[in-house]
Amino acid sequence: MSTPYPFTAIVGQDDLRLGLLLNAVSPAVGGVLVRGEKGTAKSTAVRALAALMPEVPVVPGCRFSCDPVSPDPACPDGPHAEAAGVSRPARTVELPVGASEDRLVGALDIERALAEGVKAFEPGLLADAHRGILYVDEVNLLHDHLVDLLLDAAAMGASYVEREGVSVRHAARFLLVGTMNPEEGELRPQLLDRFGLTVEVSASRDTDERVEVVRRRLAYDDDPEGFAARWAEEEGVLRERIAAARALLPRVVLGDGVLRQIAATCAAFEVDGMRADIVMARTATALAAWAGREEVTADDVRKAALLALPHRRRRNPFDAPGLDEDKLDQTLDEAGPQDDHDDDDPDPGPDGGDDGGGGGGVPPQADGEDRTPPQGSEGDSPSPAPEGTPDAPGRPAGGEQQPVAAAEPFRTKMLSVPGLGEGAAGRRSRARTEHGRTTGARRPEGALTKLHLAATVQAAAPHQRARGRAGRGLVVRRDDLRQATREGREGNLVLFVVDASGSMAARQRMSAVKGAVLSLLLDAYQRRDKVGLVTFRGKEAEVALPPTSSVDAAAARLESLPTGGRTPLAAGLLKAHDVLRVERLRDPSRRPLLVVVTDGRATGGPEPVALAGRAGRLHRSEGTASVVVDCESGYVRLGLAGELARELGGTAVTLDELRADSIAGLVKDVTAAGRAA
Repeated sequence: MSTPYPFTAIVGQDDLRLGLLLNAVSPAVGGVLVRGEKGTAKSTAVRALAALMPEVPVVPGCRFSCDPVSPDPACPDGPHAEAAGVSRPARTVELPVGASEDRLVGALDIERALAEGVKAFEPGLLADAHRGILYVDEVNLLHDHLVDLLLDAAAMGASYVEREGVSVRHAARFLLVGTMNPEEGELRPQLLDRFGLTVEVSASRDTDERVEVVRRRLAYDDDPEGFAARWAEEEGVLRERIAAARALLPRVVLGDGVLRQIAATCAAFEVDGMRADIVMARTATALAAWAGREEVTADDVRKAALLALPHRRRRNPFDAPGLDEDKLDQTLDEAGPQDDHDDDDPDPGPDGGDDGGGGGGVPPQADGEDRTPPQGSEGDSPSPAPEGTPDAPGRPAGGEQQPVAAAEPFRTKMLSVPGLGEGAAGRRSRARTEHGRTTGARRPEGALTKLHLAATVQAAAPHQRARGRAGRGLVVRRDDLRQATREGREGNLVLFVVDASGSMAARQRMSAVKGAVLSLLLDAYQRRDKVGLVTFRGKEAEVALPPTSSVDAAAARLESLPTGGRTPLAAGLLKAHDVLRVERLRDPSRRPLLVVVTDGRATGGPEPVALAGRAGRLHRSEGTASVVVDCESGYVRLGLAGELARELGGTAVTLDELRADSIAGLVKDVTAAGRAA
């Protein structure tokens, strides 16, 4: 094994190091999620932590790391006789993003289980990580079925493997550490809540600090062993401090006053459930032990809140992480205990629990503070409408409008791709997957993962007489095994093509349009899709956001989208075609869904309507599933969006019909259109 980079040699990243050290002091804190840009020592710090962890006593020969003092009575390698334990270093087990279910939870030898009736079980990564660290790099890219297994194990402290009536259970309590780059997509809320703490990291902007980072890294790359030896003394001091804090931890007192501060803080920030309160209490206790104190102070509570709450107060993927620290300080002051005289409290209010302040000093935390659209476009004088005719009735063309705020998002109707795909796991379109309902059986290609018992018995039955076991039990051989074929859901590439021309700005429609696209983005996040954004206005189209798993990035681009000018609809559709062509080469198994948001008007250039029709037929010829969100409004409607949908071979829905709870008209979706085509 290569020499890990020393933890004490990491430059800066104070929050990252503190979050990891608190979990080393008290694993009950529940792990840490590290969010940040590329190249910020996230993985380096996590891998270095294992060298600081105390050794683990285990039962000799137990593959499941049972504690010799209290071995697991249900251990598959048990029962364990009383014997002296042995100590080994704490493990850091890495879970690859592309790991299989069997690799994570372990696997049964199904052939031996059926033929010999024995439980031949090969432990997985959860067993290896028991009483150690389970590290998931790029945890936000982890497949949903693996996330479900992690959630079950984290909640129950055990892993269950069940295959056709054969069941194995073993303990699986581990410190969960994940790292992620938010630009590549957010994490499922259920798994996000399982991380005790979260820290945000970024590269230092201080020149001297960056120089020191490079100097140390080059020295480590040239001679890892020699570099580690130079930091051995600092590592030893830190290891001893962790051990001392662990020994002190049971004696730390969590008084009623600070407990009230914890509860008041969680209530003030409206976090869901009670896990945040518990994690804050454990974190504050660990902070006191780390500082060598036997009593938790208000300053410990404040630091615990900054680590334990930011990721728990996000209501949807578009909410910015973080806490309002002024509001936090006021909450701590108002809920502070009368007898708390901690000198480290940044502002210990003299009146303690007096409610008379009424909260008037808290600045309003308005999400839309910067979203209020200016009532005019006086700063857009470079476009004094010289381009000719109006783009919409009653509104001159050519003048670019300032970005307007999106209307509130809503729950949208289900839009899916017709047919049966084989793409990445998700929740949108039908697909052949490893998880879902069983639809048939086939001979296994490679290792058997999901046994179809009935088909296996049916394949073995005709050969029993030839195998000399007729009437004396069933003999199953490898050739008889049948793999279950299953149908589930896949994630798709949802490419939005948004009309940002002057006609869309008319009658204040753009706010509703942005709200609809924001709603579809939220739906894409929940269904684990990739998203992309193409916009067109003026004379050309542009890729505002290349396909990505980050709906946050798409929402940010949408929010700043300006409007105005003519409507180059054909250019938008052709730009979308170029994007999809590249994505088909990059990820051929992920099927696209084209969502065109427009009123259907096409202006500018020769024969703009005919060009748009030809561009639409190009998408239809390649079998691209599509839906047109008709943004036309008013009493007189031209029906141009419906005509565009026919050229695309898709369907059109109005903004009202896009809502899941809408009762207007027939229920339309792109699946029905695909069947009709």
